[in-house]
Amino acid sequence: MTPAPTHNPAPAGGPGTYRDSWGIPHLWAESADDLAYLQGLNAASDRSWQIELERWRSEGRAAEVLGPDAVVWDRFARQARLDDTARRCFENFDDDTKRWCGQYVAGVNQALSEGLRGGPEFDESGGAPELWNPWTPLGVFLVHHILFSTFPNKLFRAHVARTLGDDAVGLFSIEAPVWSGSNAWAAHGSETASGLPLVAGDPHRLMELPGVYQQVRLACPEFDAIGFAFPGVPGLPHFAHTGHTAWAITNAMADYQDLFEEELRRVTDVDGERVEARGAEGWEPVVVSTETVRVRGGDAVDVEVMETMRGSVISAAPDGGALSLRFPARVEGRLGFEALLPLLRSRNVSEVEAAFDAWVEPVNSVVAADDSGAVRHFVAGLVPQRNPSNRRLPAPAFSARHAWDGQYVVLPRTKVQRFAVSANDRAAGGGDAVAMEFAPAHRALRIRELLEAAPGGSLTVDTMQAIHTDTQLGPWPVFRSILSGLDADDLSGEAKELRSELLGWDGRMDAASHQAAVLAAWRGVLVQRIARHSALAPLHEPTAYSPLFGPWLSVPSRIGFALETLLARGSELGISVGVEAAAALEDVALEEALLDGASWGERHQLLAVHVLPGALSEAAPAADLSGDTGCVLCTESLPGVDDRSFRGPVARYVWDLSDRANSRWIVPFGAAGTPEHEHFADQLPLWTAGKLAPVVTDWSVLTKDTP
Repeated sequence: MTPAPTHNPAPAGGPGTYRDSWGIPHLWAESADDLAYLQGLNAASDRSWQIELERWRSEGRAAEVLGPDAVVWDRFARQARLDDTARRCFENFDDDTKRWCGQYVAGVNQALSEGLRGGPEFDESGGAPELWNPWTPLGVFLVHHILFSTFPNKLFRAHVARTLGDDAVGLFSIEAPVWSGSNAWAAHGSETASGLPLVAGDPHRLMELPGVYQQVRLACPEFDAIGFAFPGVPGLPHFAHTGHTAWAITNAMADYQDLFEEELRRVTDVDGERVEARGAEGWEPVVVSTETVRVRGGDAVDVEVMETMRGSVISAAPDGGALSLRFPARVEGRLGFEALLPLLRSRNVSEVEAAFDAWVEPVNSVVAADDSGAVRHFVAGLVPQRNPSNRRLPAPAFSARHAWDGQYVVLPRTKVQRFAVSANDRAAGGGDAVAMEFAPAHRALRIRELLEAAPGGSLTVDTMQAIHTDTQLGPWPVFRSILSGLDADDLSGEAKELRSELLGWDGRMDAASHQAAVLAAWRGVLVQRIARHSALAPLHEPTAYSPLFGPWLSVPSRIGFALETLLARGSELGISVGVEAAAALEDVALEEALLDGASWGERHQLLAVHVLPGALSEAAPAADLSGDTGCVLCTESLPGVDDRSFRGPVARYVWDLSDRANSRWIVPFGAAGTPEHEHFADQLPLWTAGKLAPVVTDWSVLTKDTP
């Protein structure tokens, strides 16, 4: 049933796109369907290259424009059947969602018809935008999230088990899959100055330029919502404020994808050649086809696409077999888009929670509040119920004990009386019922500590904003203990001086801090030394997995993420942590630049992921960054590999339920998608300084786009 209108005042200029001083689009239409059309038209105009690139990726066609380097992704996209999964999910929509999503695509296609889809990126690459399919937004969403869960980590664990033995797998437990840094938190009205809730957070992803999130306002007589959209996807899936409700998510770190070790054989008989896979009840048919990836500046590549009874074959395996991937969206033919329109229409947290009942993947930890004062914290999505060992390593396809039984885990839901904190941690994500590993608790504990430090009933938007930029390094006590345990008499004078300097440090990863730079240098050398240790030599053997998974299989990267565990348990592998820590300190003492006072910000530079062809790739801005992995300000680096940060907070926001106009938001770069535009990266100085831009809700101060 369609809810009663909210009687939002319409802008005097009527339907269309309005802008604030940052170029952020505020869209008004006379109905939800018209608004979806306008959102598609706007996304295609403002982010033309960006959304088309994601469309090519979803269809396995990026190499047509980007050349041979993109073939590895295109092969995976074809093998994982991303476009076919998107089409299947679209076909299963209810009528309202299908019509609403279809209107968004109609808007994208109208932009093409009106000549609004050009840009220098297309000119440089020789590519051109095309009409979208009705299911393309679902494919774009899948591109952003197919590698978001845990299955690549199972590849690394399998490699550890194969090369170092099964007992060694736990030594690389990081209480976190690779790359997690999102935060979301809420304060109940009893803890705020206004008496109504505050919600804040910062999603953590690749620092893509243009940004992965687009600030936007979506308004019509039914609802009026501000938030962050994925360009190419309708609605506001992750972070929004409707005036009545506000919600925020982090990755729950749930294990909802499985890899199966497939034994395949080719059979030739009178009916021709076919492929079979060994299942629990014997040999089963495999659906096989061949697709051709066209490559700019190179030869076309044929890709064999195979799907077993468990899932799509996505990689070879070291034993000569293959690995298939099973994930809920493919199994169920649903992705969760049925939640998007009800979220925009929500008037209280119960309706937010009910909307998320339709969510499938990725599995999210949701914090929500409303203007009656209610606050909820719950996990949304589908986590299959199956053998717990499936979460650890690829499972044998022939074993019935590892098959999915069609049931899903019941996920936790909580009414919040004081604070809700979600930072990819075990407590927020649902614990052992949903996953094996979570993020370390450092960020969650620090956010809660900062919230509880404020006098009762005093929290404001300013308080919440300050939490975003806290630079206290969570693992510092572990590192400090290692340094304290070194025998100073065994160190050179220079190393002894560095040790003394570090032991007097406050543990804050501020851009201007010399001690933070010294700590990072010591940590990086320590990672490198452990990676080169003879005990870990077998880890450097080839894996036979697709090169797409190289970042998850990088030995130095994995040691950097697992460093806390290895420092505690390295002796089980024959690694003397004290010896390596002292040697690393001596190595750093020889680095003249650090002794001359280099700062952390000089080493910890913003490294934007910028997929723009030719000379346009030089347009990426740089900045000195505070924070690091393990800080609330999680500007992530790869210790021992690169101190620059290519992952970090791709948005920040504070939602005020007492007055939406008191809310604030920011993205790292800007609202526009083309390098020559004035709003391409104009928010970067504010973002770098930890500041937020005000949310504008008064239509009279906005400027309407000229059609």
